Amino acid sequence: MDERHRRILQTNRSNLVADLDPSSLYDGLLEKGVFTQDMIDKIKSKKTRRDQARRLVQDLETRGTRAFPVFLECLRDTGQHRLVELLQNGAPPVQPQAPLPVPVVHPLVQPRPPSPKQVVRPVIQPLPISPENLRPTPPGRKRRDSIQSYKMDANPCGHCLIINNVDFEPLSELSNRTGSNIDCDKLERRFKALNFIVDVKTNLKYKQIRHELSALSKKDHSQYDCCVVIMLSHGTEVSHNRFPGAVHGVDGPAVPVQLITNYLNGRHCPSLQGKPKLFFIQACGGGERDTGFEVSPDESRPSIGGTDDQTDAIPMSSSSDSLSMSDETDARATLPTPSDILVSYSTFPGYVSWRDTQSGSWYVETLDRILEENAATDDLATMLMMVNHEVSQNSAKGVYKQMPGSFNFLRKHLYFQPQPQ
Repeated sequence: MDERHRRILQTNRSNLVADLDPSSLYDGLLEKGVFTQDMIDKIKSKKTRRDQARRLVQDLETRGTRAFPVFLECLRDTGQHRLVELLQNGAPPVQPQAPLPVPVVHPLVQPRPPSPKQVVRPVIQPLPISPENLRPTPPGRKRRDSIQSYKMDANPCGHCLIINNVDFEPLSELSNRTGSNIDCDKLERRFKALNFIVDVKTNLKYKQIRHELSALSKKDHSQYDCCVVIMLSHGTEVSHNRFPGAVHGVDGPAVPVQLITNYLNGRHCPSLQGKPKLFFIQACGGGERDTGFEVSPDESRPSIGGTDDQTDAIPMSSSSDSLSMSDETDARATLPTPSDILVSYSTFPGYVSWRDTQSGSWYVETLDRILEENAATDDLATMLMMVNHEVSQNSAKGVYKQMPGSFNFLRKHLYFQPQPQ
């Protein structure tokens, strides 16, 4: 919840505690994903209505950016209009930005002295204008609250394809990816909880990866709202026009990420036009290892990396565990319309991605936890920023760092619809 909304709740806390009917809000707040059932049960355990109202307002401040507008919506739906008006008008005045709006002047018209046949009519004063309506909008830019969100209420929400490459053929000269099954299990459970139809494919060769992506693109997605592809494999750098990196099949050849995204773009998959297509890539972006740079003490945190950390990079040719390979590029694999696509990478292009053989990769472990804790309240872009921050704090073998990132071509906010636990 942003600071302005938090101040509004704190300023009006006594009025809310005195007048709020919390029992009428429980179903709406639960249905819209602001509160979990456990939170509702804890609020209900309070003995008095005032104590329940007080706990509800306290918890509301912790539930993300959607909590305040959803709270207002629930108040309207339950007829608590006085509290809605109180909260809408309870914000501190906002400093206007240039250019200032032209003030509307309402002159006070004095009635003429009455004549014997004249009827004196009262002066009608204009209705008060809400401070929200006086906030200026900078020219050429829409207000933030006018940005729409993707429709994500289909049941189920859509398909999720997970390709998990663990055991690589000897001729590929790529090591097995111990710990990847842990990542796969976590993501399968997580996206099922987010109401997706999850299909897991294991140990696919180059042509098999392309076949599965082609089959996914030929499905009818018209009744769904979203599509997700998750790649867990070794990775490498390739030349590209838009999306960097490539993902190896277990036989060695690598499928460019740019080609992977093309299977689901508007030209190749018409039933997904205008709908979000999400790609999560747990693979190395290259062979370079990042040792980071020194920061002030308040920026550093204890690392969670261990001695069992491995990378998902192809080995370097200067050592005995190396591979040099020509990249297969497809001249037709361009993305004419990248709208509604997001590609989230476990690491910055050119660098290795770390994976613990006991607990799985840093990226997937963090992504799974962030989705579990925040999917009910925060949009995807915000949650991926949380993932970036937390993974960047880790260290492998006390030395190496990792920085995830995203190529975001989404046009709207994306809020998942977690299933009730």
